[in-house]
Amino acid sequence: MEPDERPAAAEGGVAAYTIRSIRADEWPAAKELRLAALQDPVAHLAFLETYERAVEQPDSFWRERAAGAAEGVKDRQQVVAEAPDGRWAGSVVVLVEEAGSEGAFGGVNLVRQGHLVAVYVRPGERGRGLAERLFAYAVEWAREVAGVERVRLFVDERNGLAEAFYRRFGFVPTGESAPVPGDPGARELEFVLVGN
Repeated sequence: MEPDERPAAAEGGVAAYTIRSIRADEWPAAKELRLAALQDPVAHLAFLETYERAVEQPDSFWRERAAGAAEGVKDRQQVVAEAPDGRWAGSVVVLVEEAGSEGAFGGVNLVRQGHLVAVYVRPGERGRGLAERLFAYAVEWAREVAGVERVRLFVDERNGLAEAFYRRFGFVPTGESAPVPGDPGARELEFVLVGN
């Protein structure tokens, strides 16, 4: 899949951003964006990883993480929104889950599916359509390149803003849920993409 390089409709407009898969050698940018995401006020609801743990990881960890989700990898892909100045404004990761394998929160996957995780857009970039463009690219990659039958994600039941975005994009709740790791009193709700 080629990067989305449509010309900007207006200076600084969302169309000026390139939506693309990362390259393995871009691990420093992937690290910087992930650490920024983990410092977001709702990071405790959106991510299963903490900033304190991530910042202690050696560079080899970040190199391997980027290489494992870079262009050309068929079972995982990190998609970024790159600003005209080269700064990454947001990201989403697609995990390919095979039918018959164990699911992210237990159970067995019934079909080959894409699982969207690590969704983040920098605060100053939100509300401009970047999340929609990231999701569109990620879903297209999952369906056309990875050949999945279904695209899903999980959202913490306390993360209403994220849930509202997912619903607007076309995700609907399946009725399935799982306890939040480390917080059994809270639930992760499964959503699946319909249409599109």
